[in-house]
Amino acid sequence: MQQSTNDTESQLDFVTILLYLLLVAAGFMCIYSSSHGTEGFKLNLETNYGKEIIWIVVSLVMGGLLFLIDARFFEVFSYAIYGICMGLLILVIFLGKEVNGARSWFELGGFRLQPAEFAKFGVSLALARYIGDMDVNLKRRRFQIITTGMIVLPILLIVLQGDAGSGLVFLSLLLVLYREGLSGAVLVIGLVALVLGVLTIAQGGTAVVIGVLAIIAVIVGFTYTNKAFLRKLALIAGSVVVYVVMVQIFFDKVLEPHQQIRIEVMLGLKEDPQGWGYNVNQSMIAIGSGGFLGKGYLKGTQTKGDFVPEQHTDFIFTSVGEEFGWVGTSAVVVLFVLLLLRIVHLAERQKNKFSRIYAYCVFSMLFFHVLINIGMTINLAPVIGIPLPFFSYGGSSMISFSLLLLLMVRLDANRGNELDSINY
Repeated sequence: MQQSTNDTESQLDFVTILLYLLLVAAGFMCIYSSSHGTEGFKLNLETNYGKEIIWIVVSLVMGGLLFLIDARFFEVFSYAIYGICMGLLILVIFLGKEVNGARSWFELGGFRLQPAEFAKFGVSLALARYIGDMDVNLKRRRFQIITTGMIVLPILLIVLQGDAGSGLVFLSLLLVLYREGLSGAVLVIGLVALVLGVLTIAQGGTAVVIGVLAIIAVIVGFTYTNKAFLRKLALIAGSVVVYVVMVQIFFDKVLEPHQQIRIEVMLGLKEDPQGWGYNVNQSMIAIGSGGFLGKGYLKGTQTKGDFVPEQHTDFIFTSVGEEFGWVGTSAVVVLFVLLLLRIVHLAERQKNKFSRIYAYCVFSMLFFHVLINIGMTINLAPVIGIPLPFFSYGGSSMISFSLLLLLMVRLDANRGNELDSINY
């Protein structure tokens, strides 16, 4: 039986919707503060805050339309949506507008659209559809390769655009694979890979390879080994060498010079407070100057003096810190934590695998963005140019995150109904 619109509305999770609206409202306040001058509020659609109003309205309208569409549509056409998103990622490489060294944008009139943001929506749908299939078992190698490929493809296409930071976001979806049965050993391997990657950047690939081979030699020399164990050690050694070489090539040849320097500054390998480290240095000054209660809304001297570059986009969190202080930043973090916990709650109560997996995709994307964006404003994460959801200025980010979250609410409202009977 087709579910009525009233039935859907009665089952909507208004807690999630309220948290979403609070974050959007707080984000607009910060964009207005970092964009307006000393004059009072004037509705000017040519300003950043004026354009953000348009994007918020568009997001709300598109989100509302989601509740009018049969929930089965997104599951049935998930692969098609994924294909369209991949097509746009390819197309923008050739036809896109270059901004800050990355050819990642389509320019339409006075507005820009970034396909990488919408790819989060398409990849989440396709991953939920594939893993949700009853025959898929992530403990088997074939399914691991396919799911990894679905995640790696957009990363490669986005890296080709010159925007490695946006591509790294998709690695957060590995958390979804772990939740759906992938061995915990994969996470351990991922942690080891992260450590090796940092050591490669800090010490050089040659030193890391020599160190790993020396450790393996010690293991062989002081432990009893048979041929099978030696083969495993040889495989590990070969894998480490290949990985370290790939990290070195990626860092030296793929990353832009400004991205390399930002990572080196974050790791403490370089001191550059007036150069590439200027953004983070000014960000920390702005946040620290807010103290406990902040200087007051629209009274941030660092904000008004434009001392923090890209404050309305990547460094929007500094506006919260300066004007609302520790109390304000804590409140924003609490709102995000509550939203993330609510998403997990919604995910775990789903009766349909597609809906549950999709909800965890939304969680992973949001978690990564919040963690890295706030981390980079206080020098705990590299500046890789990813927005703070619902806060950073930009239509692509606002629309994509709104669609991600509100579709999850739509699927949750339909839990236990006709979706469970879909057969492919």
